[in-house]
Amino acid sequence: MLNIILFDSDARNHLLPLTATRPMGELRIGILTLREKWERLLKGTASYITQEYLQEKYPIRIEEENIIVNAGILPTEQLCRRITELGSNEALLLNGDLVAARLNEVQFEHLIEDEEIHSLQGTDLDENIKVTHINHLWELTLLGKQAIADDFALLTKGKKSQPVSASNQIVGSPQNLFVEEGVKMECCMLNVTAGPVYIGKDAEIMEGSMLRGPVAIGAGAIVKMGARIYGPTTIGPGCRVGGEVTRSILMGNSNKAHDGFLGDAVLGEWCNIGADTNNSNLKNNYGEVKLWDYATERFEKTGQQFVGLIMGDHAKCGINTMFNTGTVVGVFANVFGAGFLRNFIPDFAWGGDGGGYRTYKFADACETAAIVMARRNTTFNDLDKAILYHIYDRSVQFRSWEK
Repeated sequence: MLNIILFDSDARNHLLPLTATRPMGELRIGILTLREKWERLLKGTASYITQEYLQEKYPIRIEEENIIVNAGILPTEQLCRRITELGSNEALLLNGDLVAARLNEVQFEHLIEDEEIHSLQGTDLDENIKVTHINHLWELTLLGKQAIADDFALLTKGKKSQPVSASNQIVGSPQNLFVEEGVKMECCMLNVTAGPVYIGKDAEIMEGSMLRGPVAIGAGAIVKMGARIYGPTTIGPGCRVGGEVTRSILMGNSNKAHDGFLGDAVLGEWCNIGADTNNSNLKNNYGEVKLWDYATERFEKTGQQFVGLIMGDHAKCGINTMFNTGTVVGVFANVFGAGFLRNFIPDFAWGGDGGGYRTYKFADACETAAIVMARRNTTFNDLDKAILYHIYDRSVQFRSWEK
């Protein structure tokens, strides 16, 4: 098997807070994460070149021969075929930027040390090979429709779906529905005319739920009774989802279990959305949405009319919370209160605009993380704690009340 090493592109800082706790390759777009896509299409196993504070949790693995790949690129079969054709010491370039390279162990060490690789031959990527870069937060949901379709084809090829109970109503071709082993689903309606529906292993779709593809439900996820999910939407592994959801991504192990609207949104892992919480995804004047960018430290134009909520890992909100159009909530923010919240809430913020903010004490945040993760049979370990402390320390510049 190929040894794949994914490196974060320069876009990593524009994808905060989602990339604060993970390398770019761990972002979920479609059914799979970027890493899982690369591993399946290149038939290999992947590790990372990433930020120093993430490296211990996501260690690099170097072998005699290595395929180096830009993790900010959405993989395709055509691109991966070209990468597998790379000769030793050959690199693929696009507009002068590295797409992929095949390097031996010595050459890779030179690359890591920013030393010149004398024998490396750069080749421009063929113009007919389409390359999709992930550069901004709002692009994640825009890529969902094609990503779900591509992953659906990849995961279901040569496999047979589990049978579906006659109590469920399927609208469209049954070939666009795939159900893994252990799924529980009764008295639901699934419309697969506009895109496929994929339901992962041991997921549960409760009675009265309506799914309109393209939709991906991850392994072990639970869709609550009467949920209305419009595609393209990805519900990651271990999530709990209810109410109305459209054009959104939940990375994994996050809860939006009650009534309320979530649209054009991306939630990281271990998030919790309080009952009857709603986010706006369209301005009242139908104008272009601006979104906070950690890298530029200002609100940037998105060129989009629909942009909802972006929420970093472990962030939570109270019941009846209202999020304005294009809101970014940082890692471990805990927000609540009446009225619309501000459009950027820093990491480890606690409170709301009505009563003001204070800093979520780090020890208290870690205690909560341990409890939350244990409910999914996951351990909050020292590596997780070290990563969160780095974010806590780095993000103080955005918590104006501390100054």
